[in-house]
Amino acid sequence: MISKFERTVAWRYLRSKKAEGFVSVIAGFSFAGIMIGVATLIIVMSVMNGFRAELFSRILGLGGHMNAYSQVGALYDYISLSDAIKSVEGVQSVTPTIEGQTLLSSRGSASGVMVRGISQADFATRDILYNGIRKGELENFRGFKIAIGSVLASKLGLDIGDKVTLTSPKLKSTPFGTVPTQRSFEIAMLFDVEMYEYNSGFVFMPLPAAQKFFQFKNGVSSLEIFLSEPERIDEIRQAIKIELNGRAGLYDWRDMNKSFFNALEVERNVMFLILSMIIIVAAFNIISSMIMLVKDKGHDIAIMRTMGATRGNMMRIFMLTGASIGFIGTLLGAALGISFALNIETVRAVIEGMTGTVLWDAEIRFLSEIPAKIDWNEVITVVVMAFSLSVMATIYPAWRAARLDPVEALRYE
Repeated sequence: MISKFERTVAWRYLRSKKAEGFVSVIAGFSFAGIMIGVATLIIVMSVMNGFRAELFSRILGLGGHMNAYSQVGALYDYISLSDAIKSVEGVQSVTPTIEGQTLLSSRGSASGVMVRGISQADFATRDILYNGIRKGELENFRGFKIAIGSVLASKLGLDIGDKVTLTSPKLKSTPFGTVPTQRSFEIAMLFDVEMYEYNSGFVFMPLPAAQKFFQFKNGVSSLEIFLSEPERIDEIRQAIKIELNGRAGLYDWRDMNKSFFNALEVERNVMFLILSMIIIVAAFNIISSMIMLVKDKGHDIAIMRTMGATRGNMMRIFMLTGASIGFIGTLLGAALGISFALNIETVRAVIEGMTGTVLWDAEIRFLSEIPAKIDWNEVITVVVMAFSLSVMATIYPAWRAARLDPVEALRYE
């Protein structure tokens, strides 16, 4: 138990005097190092968590948790396959889709795009798509009318009602020979799903139109499967395989994005280790400042010992002094990091406005805004780690203070 005497002396040593200026400066750097290290670690980990969560939700929101596909050609019996998959417990919905690469051209400009055929009803059930409609009405998404991303529309100067030509790599026979399939489409909607890759390179087309354009007749290229319990993906995948009975192949989002999400996880762990070094360096500063404080206060220690203070008193005084630096620095760093992470977009806008530079390029980063998701378990881990390092950093200097011989200290004073 820490006594009032120990608290009073420790607090006294934390305050600056001219004679102790250099010691106080080192303690101040230790405090700043702990605070900045904790804040930086919380901010970076929150951004990486947010980045991963946003990509995860948007990729799954647009592509499903699993896909069933034909191993040869198209899926023509997709209705019966859909019914079989829906019968599996844990499956939320099944969406027939057609996907293919095409060339979109208009007014002398052209861009390669990925076309995804989907029914109007399924488009409406995808929250990420339906909520992402920026111009146009869903009711117009029929016939040979399409939806394109806002970035692609801006790039080619397109708007609602404009006509574009799509050219498919699939060939068709004509009296003049074999030529690529071409067709004119009208733009019915502009969407923005807050992912640059989709906003600039994806086109959504009504499923019947896609079947005609890609010459699928009454078939589809795949069935997108959404789960109500994604954490049971392995169990549900096995059950779906049994229902499909070899009639279609099956893969899930981990097969499609495994290397990408593994890279994100490795990067996250490495960043945690690297940024933890800031806190460790600050903890070493606490050691040096406490050793200098013990040396500077040798006369005081000797007097207190001769007046009856025990070695335990001395050890607790200097541990409390150093731990107070770490404790206050950790708390202020956590508050700063959490506040920064919660208002990161506002901070970015202010910095960009002041410097005139682009801190977050959506074209490179995939997402339109800096995402930040605070994991409170991680925050607690960072706080506990920082405070623990601060306490451990005080053990050796406090032990030195407790071991100081009062006779020797007073003799050379």
